[in-house]
Amino acid sequence: MMKFAKTTLLANLFVSMAFLAGCASDDAGKKNHTEFCRAKYEKAEAMFKDGKYGRVQDKLEDILSLCAGTGYMEQSQFLLAESYFNLEEWIEARGEYGSFIVNFPGSPFVETAEFRKAISSFNMEFRVSRDDANTTIAMKDFERYLSNYPDSPLRDSVNYYYGLLVERMAEKEFQTGRLYLRMDKPQAAVIYFKEFLETYKNSTRRKEALFMISQAYTDLDQFEAARAYLEEAKQELAADDSDGQKMLEKTEKKIAKAEVKFEKRLKKDSEKKRIQKEEKEMLN
Repeated sequence: MMKFAKTTLLANLFVSMAFLAGCASDDAGKKNHTEFCRAKYEKAEAMFKDGKYGRVQDKLEDILSLCAGTGYMEQSQFLLAESYFNLEEWIEARGEYGSFIVNFPGSPFVETAEFRKAISSFNMEFRVSRDDANTTIAMKDFERYLSNYPDSPLRDSVNYYYGLLVERMAEKEFQTGRLYLRMDKPQAAVIYFKEFLETYKNSTRRKEALFMISQAYTDLDQFEAARAYLEEAKQELAADDSDGQKMLEKTEKKIAKAEVKFEKRLKKDSEKKRIQKEEKEMLN
């Protein structure tokens, strides 16, 4: 019985020692892994500070793949986004900032990440003749930033960029209206210019749009509407706007000339109908 008790005691002691040794080994492994990640991060950070943004990206990707739970993920994710931002690779930068915001919502860098995500969206490729999806994405990013940080000291900057995005949308609408006018489709041009004038009241293209919608109505022989929009343009012209004053005079002459031609055409058509009527009566 005594021999059995001693054997059991020794077995328990062996298990305990093995468990402690295993824990010590795990702790040492974790410590070594953390040191490994720290060394990798410090090297990557030094490269980033030296402006080696392209070369550092692989180093940071390695840390994100190998160093979960070591405390170096947050900084690495942010530096990766910053590297793309500094290289002006805007699509990638926006994506990495987005990942950072989702993965580290409590980070002290999250506000900066949200702002730079919006800036990255703003800088993504934009052409008036193409789809305006990137502009819409950027507008939503800036709106989200102001919603999350309404008292941000960057509010004026956000409003500046947002204003430029609105002007992009206005430019697309304006160019579409002008295209229809050049294609001799004044009715379609009127639709786009009216939408433009109602939606983008502060656009830099407003004066031109007023002159062009006046021209479109002139082409449609709707002279009252043409003069109404021309009068609106006149009211908004600055006194020292010599180009605007010349355009005003030119458009007024066009309307007057078109109206005379229209009256002659009406008179001619009326005379033609009268003759046709008389001929018909004579045949009867």
